[in-house]
Amino acid sequence: MFRIISGKWKAKKIAAPKNFEVRPTTDFAKEALFSILENKYDMQSVSVLDLFAGIGSISLEFASRGCQDITSVEMNPKHTAFINSTASDLDMALQINVQRGDVFDWLKKFRNKKAFEIVFSDAPFEMEEKKYYELISLVLNNKYLKENGVLIVEHQSRMKLDHPNLADTRKYGNVSFSFFEPNKENDNQEL
Repeated sequence: MFRIISGKWKAKKIAAPKNFEVRPTTDFAKEALFSILENKYDMQSVSVLDLFAGIGSISLEFASRGCQDITSVEMNPKHTAFINSTASDLDMALQINVQRGDVFDWLKKFRNKKAFEIVFSDAPFEMEEKKYYELISLVLNNKYLKENGVLIVEHQSRMKLDHPNLADTRKYGNVSFSFFEPNKENDNQEL
């Protein structure tokens, strides 16, 4: 069970089926994250890419706050169906575009097609550290971030991500958010 913290559906509780193996971002961490984002962005005008969307906790939070352009990528068909049905129940179906697929394959397939202000990744905590770096590279090197954009990677606090584009890491108990800036125009141009 998770709840939407703010916006149109503030305090709305969302109950996932019991057999779902998910770890939604805690209310405490989510509240802190959105406080940071709302100080920098106008939620009504940003585009968001939610990777490893799970049961949609982050996507639904963006939609509740008025974001009109959310792409959620999730591999588990039960989870994508749950996001779609929940978005439909809450009149958010036009705001959230759910894409079923492996995040890494999806990022390779759609490279250079669309840029976002906010790319959020909540990969499974057991994912290997090298896969986190692969994910960061795929997002930063394939124009998924707009010039003023940010990549936010949620990870276990004991993992320290070190990268030239790392701007900040915020720790909330055993969960941390690492914030990455887009490549500068001349950085890492792939040939």
